[in-house]
Amino acid sequence: MRQRFIVSAVFIVASVAGAKAQTCAQNFSVSGVPMMTAMTFKTFQEFPKLRADVALNRLAQGVAAEGFRGVKVNKALSAIDAFQETSGSGRIQTLRVVARKRGSGTRVDAIFEIQAGQVTDNSVVRKGLCDIVQSAID
Repeated sequence: MRQRFIVSAVFIVASVAGAKAQTCAQNFSVSGVPMMTAMTFKTFQEFPKLRADVALNRLAQGVAAEGFRGVKVNKALSAIDAFQETSGSGRIQTLRVVARKRGSGTRVDAIFEIQAGQVTDNSVVRKGLCDIVQSAID
């Protein structure tokens, strides 16, 4: 009986450790085919005990600090939309950041999109998105 209890306790501890919050970099994903289709870069992070309205204001500043233009904050959606144009071609890249209430905290999602024919380095996008997401608490 005691062995079963110990084995059960080990499985419970292992499952709780696996449920630990992941970082922005760990949640980063990319979809699309470089040069052939539009590319979508996504990430998110949860921040316990952070109010969504406070996060939204800080995130808007973080987006502006990363060089995005046309920053628009939609408080009803708790979302930020912005764009950048880096190639000189006039073809923009878009960004959307959303701060959603999750329990007593906030989940921040960031989505960056580039058009077909445009390329970028995943590590550069990951760092930029995570800098923006992290601005929710900085």
